[in-house]
Amino acid sequence: MSALRFGAKVDNYGPAVARVGMSEPAARAEAAGFSSLWLSDHVVMVPHTRSTFPFTDDGTIYWDARDPWYEPVVCLPVLAAATTTAEIGVGILIAALRHPVILAKQLASIDAISGGRLLAGVGAGWMAEEFEILDVPFATRGERLDEWITLLRRCWTGEPGPFRGRHYSVPEGTFCYPRPARSVPVIVGGMSVPALGRAALAGDGWLALPKPSDDMVDVMRDGIARARGFAAAEGRDLTGWRCILNAHDPLDVAPLLPQLRDLGVTDVVVDLDYDTPDGPERAFEALSKAAG
Repeated sequence: MSALRFGAKVDNYGPAVARVGMSEPAARAEAAGFSSLWLSDHVVMVPHTRSTFPFTDDGTIYWDARDPWYEPVVCLPVLAAATTTAEIGVGILIAALRHPVILAKQLASIDAISGGRLLAGVGAGWMAEEFEILDVPFATRGERLDEWITLLRRCWTGEPGPFRGRHYSVPEGTFCYPRPARSVPVIVGGMSVPALGRAALAGDGWLALPKPSDDMVDVMRDGIARARGFAAAEGRDLTGWRCILNAHDPLDVAPLLPQLRDLGVTDVVVDLDYDTPDGPERAFEALSKAAG
């Protein structure tokens, strides 16, 4: 069985970004041993949302709606320039809020200049107000994401047309270069049944974001079983499929690592204490020791 890989969140929202930036935290996390670095995504926020945030127990966001949220596609090259080997990604990018061909071009460019280190983490999104403000129908976000995933991969070949979808079309004879340096893994985030089905049938992996009160082992056992069931029903081979757990606290998840690895989890992503001089190193040491 392959060894677990450990990833680290790098803040691209909140007041810490202005204080410490992203380059130094990214470099410190890589130097400590973390093999992937992750940003987060929102385009706009509102003071009060009627939408339920699906990743907290009470359904409310845990940040100030006025916190600055730095655009992750713009910030990914910052991580790439500050590191040499770590994969870089967004967990997760709300893909349907962006023009699919422009997004494909941006991501291909980032992968090419980083030497093939991009992880394309995508998800359907949860905040209806954000879609309304950007004039994207919230009700069709899932089918748009499905179409966008297809378009991303077609654009990454360099010649995506002809393509005629329900929401977007590309004519024959369209060139979209550069191509990525590698076949970019598309990692689908989310905890819903549609998200699991999308991850199993269209994704190269799944990014799980359990709630704080969830039993991580039970959640991952159930999610992986569902994904494998979807794949088996359609005859899809999940060899090489990545199962990534966003676990937040490294000390909470450390004792569970052997169980999670046995279930099929391939990567565990945690938050780091960048304000402590040896915060990244201590977190990586705890995870590595617990994983065995």
